[in-house]
Amino acid sequence: MATVTSHSVSGICAAARQAARGLAQLDSATKDAALEGIATALLSSIPEILEANERDLEAGRRAGLSSALLDRLSLDEGRVAATADGVRDIAALPDPVGEVIDGFRRPNGLDVRKVRVPLGVIAVVYEARPNVTIDAAALCLKSGNGIVLRGSSSAAHSNAVLAGLAAEAATAAGVPEGAIGLLGGGEREELAELATQNGVVDLIIPRGGEGLKDALEAVATVPVIYAASGNCHVYVDASADVDAARAIVLNAKLQRPGVCNSAETLLVHSAVASELLGPTLRALADAGVELRVDERTREHAAELDGSLRQAEDADWATEFLDLTLAVKVVDTVGEAIEHVNRYGSGHSEAIVTRDTGAARAFQLGVDAACVYVNASTRFTDGGEFGMGAEIGNSTQKLHARGPIGLRELCTFKYLVEGDGQVRP
Repeated sequence: MATVTSHSVSGICAAARQAARGLAQLDSATKDAALEGIATALLSSIPEILEANERDLEAGRRAGLSSALLDRLSLDEGRVAATADGVRDIAALPDPVGEVIDGFRRPNGLDVRKVRVPLGVIAVVYEARPNVTIDAAALCLKSGNGIVLRGSSSAAHSNAVLAGLAAEAATAAGVPEGAIGLLGGGEREELAELATQNGVVDLIIPRGGEGLKDALEAVATVPVIYAASGNCHVYVDASADVDAARAIVLNAKLQRPGVCNSAETLLVHSAVASELLGPTLRALADAGVELRVDERTREHAAELDGSLRQAEDADWATEFLDLTLAVKVVDTVGEAIEHVNRYGSGHSEAIVTRDTGAARAFQLGVDAACVYVNASTRFTDGGEFGMGAEIGNSTQKLHARGPIGLRELCTFKYLVEGDGQVRP
């Protein structure tokens, strides 16, 4: 198996930098062959991958990780196969490198083209989810970037096997050695050293909670795109189809509660609260969800009173990443928008309504990367958006926002061609 680690952070980053120079010039066919090799390696190595993953899961159980975190850490044959499918989806996408974004001829005869190019070396720092190892590596290879991976110690065995398979397959296909580097995921000092690799690492993308974001903000001198927390809301408007609203709420909370696009707060218009809340909260409670509610919600779900916990102000701002949901009754779409903008993290927000005016107000008024009308927040995902996969979902406004896919991993340069022009 190819070596993906080095004795130092600086050594791994320097190797990725050297590889990135050649990778940026690779043709699409070579990159796609590397991705096909990675997908094939995954499928042929499932027993090895699952054995390593079980070692991580066992350590996680001993450490007392929650069921939601264990779910994020867990791999099975279906998840590995889905990851391989994602790699092939990325291979099938158009190569962003060399894409002409704009082009024009100046009156002096200069031809100017704005062309998409790789960023260079991207470091991805992530927690728990080992499939990110492959998603990030595939996206960076396709977009012509070297990558330095820094997963968490909780997934160390899984990440080592996955990164090794990817590196070996990529090198065999003609990708420069060192294009995929893996750090140990150990001490905080390692993260600080990575975050200060100026001139070597061009961008860091952290994929994790607020603790990871805070740790990087304290030390980073390399540019960072934060793919951080997802305190997401579903707002059920007065005109909503109640059956559709219930299905959306249950999906947004229950389909996979430990991920960043799951709903953490339910807002319900008072006009529909009596019809919606009782059955919906009962279904959530039956599924094991802890409900933290305001007084008005309690009035509409009296039969569940023993299962309801009084919401505190901190609950509205919390990304639970678990079977916990905050619930509040509001009187207007404007009140819902105000609540979302006050407490939300700018990730994914949804309104369920049949009123086009309310939908439009929510779309324009909510400050988030992804805003949904009559659909679950769970669709915020690179695969669902046709990107094959994503490294994370940016809650920033510069340089990328929402799912970070191939184009978001590129910058651009201006190519200017003349025939002897000089500036007067």
